[in-house]
Amino acid sequence: MKLSLGFSPCPNDTFIFDALVNKKIDTKGLEFEVVMEDVQTLNSWANAQKLDITKLSFPAFFNNHKAYTILNSGSALGKGVGPLLIAKKMVDVPDVSHCTVAIPGENTTAAFLLDFAFPHIDKKVVMLFSEIEDAILNEVVDMGVIIHENRFTYQQKGLLKIIDLGAVWEEKQKVPVPLGCIAIRSSIGPAIQEQVDHLIRESLEYAQQHYPVISDYVKKHAQEMDENIMRKHIELYVNDFSLDLGDQGKKAIEALRKVYDMK
Repeated sequence: MKLSLGFSPCPNDTFIFDALVNKKIDTKGLEFEVVMEDVQTLNSWANAQKLDITKLSFPAFFNNHKAYTILNSGSALGKGVGPLLIAKKMVDVPDVSHCTVAIPGENTTAAFLLDFAFPHIDKKVVMLFSEIEDAILNEVVDMGVIIHENRFTYQQKGLLKIIDLGAVWEEKQKVPVPLGCIAIRSSIGPAIQEQVDHLIRESLEYAQQHYPVISDYVKKHAQEMDENIMRKHIELYVNDFSLDLGDQGKKAIEALRKVYDMK
């Protein structure tokens, strides 16, 4: 059986899925057709159920919760992992609502957390996450919300952190920040869903057993090619929640869903 599988080229995703897609583990008869795209593209595709299995921001999953089911393995949640609001020059927090802010997609968790912290911002510009730093430096926008590798590179470019949007969420909700999940089409039978879930966990366990070695697969697709940055990225975004959501992870997702439903 062949299943389409979508995830981002970022080190945390390629680290998790490397062993699965490159058959370093026994996939027990399942074949995976891999599509790598930025998370906003994957989010938009979910509306048409384009992929069988896909990485999704949680707001995108909430919008498609009847079509897709969250798997226990592969998610990105945690403490201290939230997106950052950055700028070229320091901006007082009360003035943020008057600024033009770049976001990495309308249905991303990053955009949701920006709205959670600053509900009155009305000048938002959607752009690819990897283009946001340059847009700020070139003064196309006043500020931007950064995710993925950019969290580790913005200071090298002379940019400043205005506020950690994840920290705002953690302080107010007292739960980890749910960033993204791996979801499978609900129409796929439960036995296959369970098998895929198990394989993703096994793939991650394989990667963890060989860490800190960075595989060629991860290196090939990383935006930031410095191995130390790749390791920082993996160590921040891949954790126990990635192996299994558990009760705490599910509680955090439910907290996000409640706030999202109130919008």
